[in-house]
Amino acid sequence: MSAIGGQAVLEGVMMRGPRNWSVAVRKPDGAIGHVARPVESVMARHWWWGLPVVRGVVALGESLAIGFRALSVSANYAAAEEDAGDGEPAEMSRMAMVVSFAVAIGFALALFKVGPALLADSLPISNGVLFVLVEGLIRVTVFVAYLSILSFIPSLRRVFQYHAAEHKAINAYEDGGELTPVVVQRYSLIHPRCGTAFLLWVMVIGVFVFALFGRPAWYWLIVTRIALLPVIAGIAYELIRYAGKHADNRVLMTVLAPGLWLQRLTTREPTLDQLEVSIRALREVLDMEGRLAPNDRKVEVMA
Repeated sequence: MSAIGGQAVLEGVMMRGPRNWSVAVRKPDGAIGHVARPVESVMARHWWWGLPVVRGVVALGESLAIGFRALSVSANYAAAEEDAGDGEPAEMSRMAMVVSFAVAIGFALALFKVGPALLADSLPISNGVLFVLVEGLIRVTVFVAYLSILSFIPSLRRVFQYHAAEHKAINAYEDGGELTPVVVQRYSLIHPRCGTAFLLWVMVIGVFVFALFGRPAWYWLIVTRIALLPVIAGIAYELIRYAGKHADNRVLMTVLAPGLWLQRLTTREPTLDQLEVSIRALREVLDMEGRLAPNDRKVEVMA
């Protein structure tokens, strides 16, 4: 079974399969709007893009691009008036997407990569291994503190509920459960392939990679933290991908437990209405991928 992934958006959920993605959003009038698009992956064109670690970098880039597109669709749906019609909302322009992408990546690099490295560099630590450990501890602390602060913002609670709705729908699908809100609600809001866990393991793996360089001069410190990020992300992707395929391995899940616990900060129990939106996005993708059972199509028509 090919993996299905996704993310929460404004008042909705985006789901992605190997060849297609779909976003479903609860519109102001209460109806569910949805947009579906094919995935134009470079991994389908050249075999070397699918090599281990390399495919992780490619997948991360594609996921970010699709995520921004899905967010723009959900934002336009959320801003639409009830009498705006049934047409699909426009996506953001390519230039707007590039600018948004650059700002988001720049902020993340400054807060979680360069900032902790320079803060550690200001400390009187001469041992290279100790320096990297302290830097990693600062980075993880900043990350957890950032997520904790976000979890207290009331306006983000619904986004976290949709995040959990995404996890529950995927968990139900992978378990072979019926894709209805009542059944999906019974499943866990935690998933081993979650992006929150991925980011944590990017930081943990970074400790081992950066240990090879000890404590370089401040300018090389910045260069290595940015330049090696794709390699670290690729390794983290392989780890999360492996975990997703071996979720029944207790030893592996114990090792990955911190990443699973961290999801408690970015998920909240969803309502049945929110699960309905998540299921709609999932069904759209499964239908486009040719993996939706006939009885599920009947439920979709009746919904």
